[in-house]
Amino acid sequence: MSHITLIRHGQANSQATNEADYDRLSALGHQQAAWLGDHLKTTGQHHVRLYTGTLRRHIETAASMDTGLEAVRDARLNELEYYTLAQAMLDEHGLAIPLEQTSFTAHMPKTFKAWSEGRIEGAPETFEAFEARVTGAIKDISAQDGAALVVTSGGVISMIMRSFMQLDIENMAHTALAIFNTSAHRLFPIGGRWTPVMFNAIPHLEHPDRHHAQTHV
Repeated sequence: MSHITLIRHGQANSQATNEADYDRLSALGHQQAAWLGDHLKTTGQHHVRLYTGTLRRHIETAASMDTGLEAVRDARLNELEYYTLAQAMLDEHGLAIPLEQTSFTAHMPKTFKAWSEGRIEGAPETFEAFEARVTGAIKDISAQDGAALVVTSGGVISMIMRSFMQLDIENMAHTALAIFNTSAHRLFPIGGRWTPVMFNAIPHLEHPDRHHAQTHV
């Protein structure tokens, strides 16, 4: 039966300060993706379609998963440019750029709120444009037959959850903050509509030897 499984990419370059430097997997990111691919095989999870964004971290994650499927690359699945938004928030509103993971918990909701309200002049795209491309991509993927894997990013996944669960901006931001690297999120058709039935699953990282690999950044 058709379903869509969204996968966040593996850990990227967490020491980056701009979009370009961030866009490559760390050694751990490749290992997370390989473990996920092994888990899908050993548990008999059958997919017939694979989609990724066009970002390097998406492509590398799919490659390390080694599903045997040929990926369809769709730029609509690319992440929002958070580093660019953060710099614009500093320049335009004086909001300091977070330097550690815990700082993002306050920074992201404020940034998403300003972005959604059109108060970031330096945004590379509007919130509405991001929402339209992401929901359009998922609509097109859901119109095709067969179970699909979609390798993308946390912001994209949080937008998809917003669209299906009617999340407000603050809850969308906190959803994005919660998403683990290489976590799985599933949409399933119930009663004629696509419905989230799984969120942030990381069974491939639950063994005690892999707890160190449960990363968000």
